[in-house]
Amino acid sequence: ILGIKYNAIKSLENWQLDLYTIKKTLNNVKIIYICNPNNPTGNLINQNDIIELLEITQGKSIVVIDEAYIEFCINYTIVHLIEKYSNLVILRTLSKAFSLAGLRCGFVLANQEIINLLLKVIAPYPIPEPVSDIAIQALNRKNLILMHNNVNKLINNKKKLIENLKKCHVVKNIFPSKTNYVLTKFFNSNHIFKALSKKGIIVRNQDHNIGLSNCLRISVGTNYETTRLISILQELSSY
Repeated sequence: ILGIKYNAIKSLENWQLDLYTIKKTLNNVKIIYICNPNNPTGNLINQNDIIELLEITQGKSIVVIDEAYIEFCINYTIVHLIEKYSNLVILRTLSKAFSLAGLRCGFVLANQEIINLLLKVIAPYPIPEPVSDIAIQALNRKNLILMHNNVNKLINNKKKLIENLKKCHVVKNIFPSKTNYVLTKFFNSNHIFKALSKKGIIVRNQDHNIGLSNCLRISVGTNYETTRLISILQELSSY
């Protein structure tokens, strides 16, 4: 929006950081953004690679880690590194595991120095009072337990989804996921995408992304939604 120059570095074939290329292009780079777990692939970024990146960028660049989906694999958060690395910023949101996407509320975890800088440029009234009220409620102990229970249900549904996707002949490959979605490679993703859409099931078509040809990102839903999706895919497999 502001016309700031940016450089997108392709990940490696296993969707890990290409540290070699990143190191070569660090000149005048002020902020580095990394999504962990990654979207749409669903994989975690190697923590040692993130630490190496934090080491080489100290005093030069801010490293922003977007942990939007971290509640689905909370043991892999790198929040504990904030104390050691003053250039680390972590982004969180209430849109995913908390099911509050309509609230449009997220938050920043960082050292006091960075928070103070953000306070200088933040809008005068950045969050409406009803939004902050609901956010505070969502983060109380009772609702955190509710969120964790819902996450566990989704993880169980994900296991069921993956097990059944393996039995569908239209599926070519299923990629490991630490999130609430499963990246799936089909033999003909456009045909599947259209067929599912006609049945009222919307998945994310990733076919246009580099290295993700014939891939669809399937969000894990309820037990009923998972069963219905698999039923349609099995039907399409029989043609």
